[in-house]
Amino acid sequence: MTKPLDRMTPEELGKLFPIILVAHDPAWARHFKEEKEVIQEVLGPDRVHRIEHIGSTAIPGIRAKPSIDILLEVPDNTGDDQIRHGLQGIGYHFIHRPDNPPPGMMFVKGYTGEGFRGQPFHIHVRYPGDWEEIGFRDYLLAHPGEARAYEALKERLAQKFGNDRDGYTEAKTDFIKQIMHKASFLGSENSK
Repeated sequence: MTKPLDRMTPEELGKLFPIILVAHDPAWARHFKEEKEVIQEVLGPDRVHRIEHIGSTAIPGIRAKPSIDILLEVPDNTGDDQIRHGLQGIGYHFIHRPDNPPPGMMFVKGYTGEGFRGQPFHIHVRYPGDWEEIGFRDYLLAHPGEARAYEALKERLAQKFGNDRDGYTEAKTDFIKQIMHKASFLGSENSK
């Protein structure tokens, strides 16, 4: 019998879902659009403020983990149970993330006790705001050299942290902060 994902240790999850980077797949954009339509339909227009494709799969030309990251903005008066019930109804697994911005919710699909199954998705639920993930994506789309530098960093880190997803994510933090600083500087220069 397979152990439920929410009862696995980080080490067990790292072994089951190692960090593997693959060449950019143009189908990721289509998969995102299809999933976006499903999310909008199940949650309804009153519970969706914005849905954005974020993360490395949104940046053509660079290698990425093949999990499509989605930023889902919901109005701040949307109940957690409404979101949880809707997304679980279409196959998502809820992960409580109190360390994330409110409402502290994340959902994943494509992860099973036997490994990946189908196209993996990560939904990061947020209340409306000016989110760094979107700025980071847009900056890398506009600066291919920086996108390639990010890809090179991720390749090195995947070798080092192959089964340590938290270590891999943490080790990217300084680079992401540098890009966000550049993005905010350019944004302030462009607004003058």
